[in-house]
Amino acid sequence: MLRSLDIRDMLIIERLELGFQPGLNVLTGETGAGKSILLDSLGFVLGWRGRAELVRQGAKQGEVTAEFDLPADHPAWEVIAEAGLPVGEELILRRVNTADGRKTAWINDRRCSGEVLRALSERLVELHGQHDDRGLLNPRGHRAMLDVFARIDTSEARRAWGELTRARQQMAATRATLEAARAEEEFLRHSVAELDKLDPQPGEDAELDARRRMMQGAERIRDDVARGFALLGAEGAEGAMGEAMRWLEGVVEQAGDGLDAPIAALGRAMIELGEAQDGVERCLSALEFDPSELEQAEERLFAIRALARKHEVLPDDLGGFAGDLRVRLEALDQSDAEMRRQEAALHQAEAAYDSAANALTAARGEAAGRLDRAVMAELAPLKMERAVFETRITPGEDGPEGRDSVAFTVATNPGAPAGPLAKIASGGELSRFLLALKVCLTGPAAGVTMIFDEIDRGVGGATADAVGRRLAALADGGQVLVVTHSPQVAARGAHHWRVQKQVEAGMTLSTVVPLSEADRVDEVARMLAGDTITEEARAAARALLNG
Repeated sequence: MLRSLDIRDMLIIERLELGFQPGLNVLTGETGAGKSILLDSLGFVLGWRGRAELVRQGAKQGEVTAEFDLPADHPAWEVIAEAGLPVGEELILRRVNTADGRKTAWINDRRCSGEVLRALSERLVELHGQHDDRGLLNPRGHRAMLDVFARIDTSEARRAWGELTRARQQMAATRATLEAARAEEEFLRHSVAELDKLDPQPGEDAELDARRRMMQGAERIRDDVARGFALLGAEGAEGAMGEAMRWLEGVVEQAGDGLDAPIAALGRAMIELGEAQDGVERCLSALEFDPSELEQAEERLFAIRALARKHEVLPDDLGGFAGDLRVRLEALDQSDAEMRRQEAALHQAEAAYDSAANALTAARGEAAGRLDRAVMAELAPLKMERAVFETRITPGEDGPEGRDSVAFTVATNPGAPAGPLAKIASGGELSRFLLALKVCLTGPAAGVTMIFDEIDRGVGGATADAVGRRLAALADGGQVLVVTHSPQVAARGAHHWRVQKQVEAGMTLSTVVPLSEADRVDEVARMLAGDTITEEARAAARALLNG
């Protein structure tokens, strides 16, 4: 509920503080007194797009503050929480417009954007009037209104639509993957065959390179090692040392003790020489290789490195790369089966969605008939019993809430073509259509402020009285603000304000005055009789107020 509205330096309002109440709040006044400025100011603080120039002439800035009383479970708190703003016990909106056009907004003293304000306003206020394109006149919202009227649950359709969307996306992704795989099928098969034939192993590149280097080195040094080994053998050091040992041992007895130590040393040297020969022999054996083995090692090493360069991977990663190619090739080979599986899943999702969407269509068709009858029943007291209201349901695009396109249409006279509300009905007719529709679509609206801007224009007498009664019924349990020129509507108000203009120091200002019971009699009498208020007009006013 809108509790208060504080306006400063907006258009012709210098300072205005209004306190609103539950029920039907009525604003009346002469044409041009500033009633529309109140709505412009309220729309400004709610973030609605309106007039470009709002700041009062001569003022540095204009400011509007609106305070709302909301229950703890009001949906407006969800918007505030999602915006990261503090949730408290009260909701205060404030917005400033400087003379140079800059606009700044706050929610509970925290800065916010115009988008947040507009999202919040959709939970707080409904505006209805002849030029309203945000509510009942906007066909884009008619389906949702019909669903609320009929209490239609669209959760099953939303779930089925989600499954269908996922199935379509998965099918598209699989098809794209397979098409790309088919485009490179020849490459895949050739590469896998090539890699399988070579079968490179992790670490093989390093092993082959080391073996190749060893064999290349062996080729260069083996001759030198063989020459060294020959010089150590019987034709070299071993033979010479053996010959020396025999000569010395032959004369050892004649030499006394003089040859014992040399002969012993020579024996030790012969042992060391034998160990050296064994070592060199082993080295020669290790250096022996088949020349074809070097050729084979080089060929395999070069083949592995060539494939690595070709596929732009490291040699040790060729095995894993081959595995990835095999997976892609296997997916291609199994594509027909996978596509059949996904097509079956897609058809199942389509069938589930069709079932849910058809159920919604049937429910909306039944609800449309009930809504049409309810609106027609409301039109009769509004002196439009010859008009025809019809909720049209036509096929639309598939979506999460079904495939129905819903539009409220009217024909103002029997036999006349039906069409959209805003295009077919005249000003007064449109007002009554909107009111009848709103009465049927709305129950007690606690927490939502409904505003009707001169919705009674063009009607009078018993019709205006019917309008007033329906507005009062809408306000029961909620809050309705109505700007009106109709005394019959004004008389139904629970709270009444008069908007009036006055000139002070050469400047025109607009003010709003709350009316006492006696003041209300004079205001309704003025609305009945004009500038000159007679006792007869007052008596008629009292009769309306008491009726």
